[in-house]
Amino acid sequence: MKNVIKTDKAPAAIGPYSQAIEVNGMVYTSGVIPVDPATGNIPEGSVAQADQAFKNMSNLLEAAGTSMANVVKTTVFIKEMNDFAAINEVYAKYFPEPYPSRSCVEVARLPKDVMLEIEVIATK
Repeated sequence: MKNVIKTDKAPAAIGPYSQAIEVNGMVYTSGVIPVDPATGNIPEGSVAQADQAFKNMSNLLEAAGTSMANVVKTTVFIKEMNDFAAINEVYAKYFPEPYPSRSCVEVARLPKDVMLEIEVIATK
């Protein structure tokens, strides 16, 4: 049985997908971008965007009944690999040890021309 996770504290889905799905005690999120869900604004710069994206993810996981501490796998898509170190510093503030496994991929373009997008898999 799939349980759809939805919250107004993270950017709404802008297509035919769910913000997250919970099945068998695991939460699978869609990609989350750094849009302020209250205003629709996107912060300037990779550090501010990373902070907003991780806040959004934290809110989405909270709505699912879990937290960043229960994340087991992340995938981070970044527009510019030169921003990796700065984004990594923000990342480390949101994920406690033991850190989840992670993939990080540089991509040509992301929705709304943001600088990063993150998706996670978490336990409940």
